[in-house]
Amino acid sequence: MNNTFKDLKYKVFQSSNPLFFYIGINVMLFLITAIIGVIVFLGRIPIDFDLWLREYVGLPASISKLPERFYAIFTYMFFHDGILHILFNMLGLFWFGNIFMNFLKSRQFHFVYLAGGLFGGLFAVAILNIFPVYSGGLAGVTIVGASAAVMAIIFAAATLVPNYTIMLLFFGEVKIKWIAIIYFALDFIAIGSVNAGGSLAHIGGALLGFTFIKSLQSGRDWSKIFERKPKLKVVRNEKPVKKPEFKGGVSQQEIDAILDKISTSGYDKLTAVEKEKLFKASKD
Repeated sequence: MNNTFKDLKYKVFQSSNPLFFYIGINVMLFLITAIIGVIVFLGRIPIDFDLWLREYVGLPASISKLPERFYAIFTYMFFHDGILHILFNMLGLFWFGNIFMNFLKSRQFHFVYLAGGLFGGLFAVAILNIFPVYSGGLAGVTIVGASAAVMAIIFAAATLVPNYTIMLLFFGEVKIKWIAIIYFALDFIAIGSVNAGGSLAHIGGALLGFTFIKSLQSGRDWSKIFERKPKLKVVRNEKPVKKPEFKGGVSQQEIDAILDKISTSGYDKLTAVEKEKLFKASKD
């Protein structure tokens, strides 16, 4: 058991693989909140924990709530509403995340995942508030789940290598572009359902993933904002050029003294010995 825990800890936090990191973070948060929910239930604590959790970590659909829940645009993408919700999200992230990592960099994975979640959430809130058809029930609507971030990864992979095939039970080999298109179509149809906010977030994430790859193919890598900049270094000459200690058998200290005497009294005031020393130094 101890070795299993160490192995999981390494994969999630030390392997530098963003796929394991995001799956690990999502699963851990789900397990923690699920355990707290069980404790609340068994202890008969008078609180609807699931509702409370959605209220404080979910993304509110109402713009009026955003100023006090500004952090929710980030937290909402790491919490899930039930076991099936997180199961399908993590399976999709694992399958398409592996394809993504076969062709792109960890830095790009981080960008697409996080930007997909952020843009998907903002896109959903914007559409819900722009179209009057949704205005009646926004007050209590919140969005949770990593689906927007996962859709960004799915569409990024499908846009990059659309003809890449995976094996599906009962269907055999299927090109991932068709899987992405079906996902998008289902979400588009669902924007008229009670979970319109979630479906709109998925669409926003898909648009981000698609646009990122198209931009990358045209030579613009948005993920460079995550690129580590080289630290500025002050270059010092650790070995400064030293004046020769002796010139023509004359020490530098003697030469300096002679030059000081010339500057104050003139060359004519030098003794014969001093003139000879200066002459020897000039020949060196």
